[in-house]
Amino acid sequence: MTKVLIVPGLRNSGPAHWQSWFEALLPETRRVEQADWERPRLDAWAARVGAAIDACAKPPWLVAHSFGCLATASAGLTRGTRIRGALLVAPADPARFGEPVAPLARKLPFPSLVVASANDPWMKSGVAAQWAEHWGSSFVNIGAAGHINVDSGHGPWPQGLQFFEQLRTGRLPAADTA
Repeated sequence: MTKVLIVPGLRNSGPAHWQSWFEALLPETRRVEQADWERPRLDAWAARVGAAIDACAKPPWLVAHSFGCLATASAGLTRGTRIRGALLVAPADPARFGEPVAPLARKLPFPSLVVASANDPWMKSGVAAQWAEHWGSSFVNIGAAGHINVDSGHGPWPQGLQFFEQLRTGRLPAADTA
């Protein structure tokens, strides 16, 4: 039985990425595979996330990164009761991928936490805070942490695991709009 779905972004998350660490650490965890990791298309990626959610016997938790956050939000807007909650880390800006913004700018029907960085090259922290507001998500800015990936030093990421546990227990961190 899948309890956690890992939803990577562009180019998947390699073996040293914190999402791979989560996948190895958390029981009953499965990665959502995409047909083309090099060319993210929101409709196709969201369909894969939706199919993975639908295949779960019980509503799963989702742990998404970058473009995977957009795919998770898009799939989640139509499957709210089928999702326990989502950790959305370093979301990518849909405009950078030529994706329409309006369909994503709605409240998610499940608990969620957006974790952003002050110096993320894929989305400015203030924009990430705006997306968290659109989605009705709790928001935390962890400071200068780049794209919160291997390139920015985030292999095993205990702080991320703490955020996930806070989400799962309903003890979300206080909102931080810095």
